[in-house]
Amino acid sequence: MFDCDVLVIGGGIVGLSTAYALQRAAPGTRVAVLEKEEGPARHQTGRNSGVIHSGIYYRPGSLKARFAVEGAAEMVKFCAEWDIPHEVTGKLVVATEREELPRLHALVQRGRENGIPVRELGPSQITAYEPRVRGLAAIHVGTTGIVDYKAVARRLADSSGAEILYGAEVTAIDRRPWGVAVRTADQRILRAKVLVNCAGLHCDRIARLAGDDPGMRIVPFRGEYYELADPSLVRGLVYPVPDPAFPFLGVHLTRGIDSGVHIGPNAVPALAREGYDWGVVRPGELGGTLAWPGSWTIARRHWRYGAGELRRSLSKRAFTEAVRRLLPGVDESDLRPAAAGVRAQAVLRDGTLVDDFLIREAARTVHVLNAPSPAATASLPIGREIARRALALL
Repeated sequence: MFDCDVLVIGGGIVGLSTAYALQRAAPGTRVAVLEKEEGPARHQTGRNSGVIHSGIYYRPGSLKARFAVEGAAEMVKFCAEWDIPHEVTGKLVVATEREELPRLHALVQRGRENGIPVRELGPSQITAYEPRVRGLAAIHVGTTGIVDYKAVARRLADSSGAEILYGAEVTAIDRRPWGVAVRTADQRILRAKVLVNCAGLHCDRIARLAGDDPGMRIVPFRGEYYELADPSLVRGLVYPVPDPAFPFLGVHLTRGIDSGVHIGPNAVPALAREGYDWGVVRPGELGGTLAWPGSWTIARRHWRYGAGELRRSLSKRAFTEAVRRLLPGVDESDLRPAAAGVRAQAVLRDGTLVDDFLIREAARTVHVLNAPSPAATASLPIGREIARRALALL
């Protein structure tokens, strides 16, 4: 009767890590993965900065903090085992204004609480790491790295033992006492004992298809990037001091595994779940965002921050000004447009931006409702946690 024991919706790094973890926790478990695109890692996984995050930013005791610290070490080990390009580079978090110094010191304390080695630096020590970067003070975080997450996702897919069906967009879910039946756009029907929703940008829609009220909506934020025409200007990874009121890390400099240097991202509302530029507008998805009360609450609370992000999106000069805070020698001609990404940010009805990973269970179902950055870094322990919950429902 059953086509599989566990059916995973979503072929990004979290869904594929879940399939990988299921087979290792319970060999012989029949696992299938449905992915609407023609290959893995086409959205958040394949469109991020490729950073292995240390876990320094996240509240001690949170899933983000625990899974990022564990996941960073495991990701390095996984990549070494499978010969996937990666490097543990370390990074600088740089304060350029005096009002940022208390937040920088708070990061030092948070890092130590999370068990992360942190070294405090003065101006001359900053230039020893990054000759062209200027700041009042900085911290060096030694466990940060870089990796090709698309290559990681492909390896997880190949090693999971799961049946992975690409081009399989889910259009209907029928949950019964015995399990679930899922129909795809090409009219295939698969039956499973347990359903796992790892649909990322579409996870709230999948939850509603399953008959569950997720209590949140995905509000998509586009992150726009440039790349340096002269990558020799930056040696490694350089971040500003983040504002703890927002889940975004600000415009930063990232030397990737391909030796190019990406600059960004900013964070502007996307006009579609997969709205990778201003020209991509899907009225139904935009209408759903605008109809959610939390979207308007965010706009009222954070309009000043949002206006600055919008200005940097529409003006290359404004974006360059933000970069010059860290890298004073750069000008507009040094920046070339690069591919954008979209962050799937869960927002509650009252406008709260969900800060931690959010995993909820329903009858024969596990929903992953918030897994933005650092989910790629944390994907191996996240996958184990989801697998543990799914196996408990069998």
